[in-house]
Amino acid sequence: MQPLPNNDTRKFHSEKGKGIAGTVIIHLILFAVLIFVSFSVDPPKNEEGIMVNFGTDETGLGMIEPSPPAVQEAISAPPPSKPAVKTAEDPLLTQNNEEAPEVKKVDPEAERKKLEKKEADKKLRDQREAERIVKAQAEIERKRIEAEQQRQSDIINRTKNALANSKNAGTNSTSEGIAGGTGNQGVPTGSLDSKVYAPGGGTGDKGISYDLQGRGFQKLPPPKYDYQAEGKVVVEVSVDRAGKVVQATPGIKGSTTLDEYLLRVAKEAALQATFEVKQDAPAVQKGTITYNFILK
Repeated sequence: MQPLPNNDTRKFHSEKGKGIAGTVIIHLILFAVLIFVSFSVDPPKNEEGIMVNFGTDETGLGMIEPSPPAVQEAISAPPPSKPAVKTAEDPLLTQNNEEAPEVKKVDPEAERKKLEKKEADKKLRDQREAERIVKAQAEIERKRIEAEQQRQSDIINRTKNALANSKNAGTNSTSEGIAGGTGNQGVPTGSLDSKVYAPGGGTGDKGISYDLQGRGFQKLPPPKYDYQAEGKVVVEVSVDRAGKVVQATPGIKGSTTLDEYLLRVAKEAALQATFEVKQDAPAVQKGTITYNFILK
């Protein structure tokens, strides 16, 4: 085979270059067409198709669409927040616009007076409580003494009744006294052997009576007087355990006269009276002696 001449060689290279250039140009044209078509073509509107029934399974039977099951949304608890850990490097946050609370000044004098008043009130309450306790104890003791005196009086009355019955045994006597009429003249606290009747007519030894809570007497002297007046004088007497009258106050409630002369002689007679010794009696036992004065 003979080598190509130079002109043919140049011609072959020229054709080859044209082919390459044509290929490039064709590809560029196709690429431009593809770009233009892809950006210029709008999607079709009102597309029509075949509707398919809603369902969740591949099998089923019936003409009524079942109601969808209740959907419960799972409520997930928020993740616990991690407590902020303050490190030494964190800056200390302060608020400068908050007003500091006002500190009230304490008045020492007012505090002292307040404490003194509190102590005084406490002392007053304690004093009142002590007085209440003393009064309660005194009332209990008074009731005990009254009960004991009543018991002693009952014993004395029963004894006197027994003696009276024994003294009158075998007699038909139903009365005793000097005032006239029927009855046993005298007082429940008197003595069976005494001839001093009260209340009743007469002066001095015929008009004396007493009341000392069942305690008997030893001597009841009549008042000494020579005076034209009448009336009843009640004398309050204070008797000690030995039976001595230590104090006499004439003209108390029950008196019918306040004549000074009668009051004086009644007091003098009361101070001379004596009663039975009683060691278990109160230190000072109060009672009364009554004197009935009539005109002579």
